[in-house]
Amino acid sequence: MLKLAVNLVAIVILLRGKCGLSKCITCYLLAMTAADLMVVFIHVIFHRINRIYLPVTILLLTPICTLNLVSYIVVVDCSVWFTVAFTFDRFVAICCQKIQSKYCTEKTAKVVITIVFVVSCLRSIQFYFLTEPAFIIDSMPWHCVPRTEYHTSPLWKALECIDSIITPLLPMLLIMLFNALTVRHIIAANRVRSGLRSNSENQNDTEMKNRRKSMVLLFAISANFILLWMTYVVHSLNWPVMNFGYSNKYYSNPIYIMQQVGFMLQLLSSGTNTCIYGLTQRKFRSELKNGVKYVFTLNGKLCHHSKIASS
Repeated sequence: MLKLAVNLVAIVILLRGKCGLSKCITCYLLAMTAADLMVVFIHVIFHRINRIYLPVTILLLTPICTLNLVSYIVVVDCSVWFTVAFTFDRFVAICCQKIQSKYCTEKTAKVVITIVFVVSCLRSIQFYFLTEPAFIIDSMPWHCVPRTEYHTSPLWKALECIDSIITPLLPMLLIMLFNALTVRHIIAANRVRSGLRSNSENQNDTEMKNRRKSMVLLFAISANFILLWMTYVVHSLNWPVMNFGYSNKYYSNPIYIMQQVGFMLQLLSSGTNTCIYGLTQRKFRSELKNGVKYVFTLNGKLCHHSKIASS
């Protein structure tokens, strides 16, 4: 629930557009936060909490269970590739001055976000045909498990291998590549700029400060993604990602422990971007403080008025 509240707060603050960020960056951050919010809804609330603590019967029916699985794959894909799109946008803005004005715009950001969402939906359709009912009671199918042929079919194995590469191995490699190129360009540009200016001018150089802030935000989000997804990636390279049905699921099984830790860190990444915004963006912190003050002030006024009315 904390992650749910954190993402909602981030969306509200970003929508206000008073964080000092360009509309292009705001679009990507909103898309990433919205995708993270849907991960919390679909997988944490509808799947894990529902199955363990508050079982809602209708969510356990096979069609809904399968739809929940496919929706989860879509939102995870979107969350990952939105991060890649944001990293590439910052790479273009910093390193490719010739196309910066055309690419780093709000319109382009919306087009890229839409394309990522549509491709993620189309790519995830295959997983709808992957499952079958775990059991049938009174002609009603319940739960969803991988089909029998999934474990033996070379086609499914190939698709699973491709899926592991597309998300998140390839995005992770792209993020590291774009960041490395961005760092190299910034260091080279700063050296040239510092050589042409005096020490006093360098201290008051607004452009260098803006580059530094953009670099901090970019690397904080990228490092957060890489660190929290690393365990999941290592697991996916050695064991089937979608095959949760291996025989030994006891807590002492290292493979099972590694899988669950990977899932936990992956889900944790859906609630940390807001913390990163707050730590790296002064105006975001200011907006958050203003929101908290408004809530408490409003509450105080309501309490004050209620006391006056009762007296």
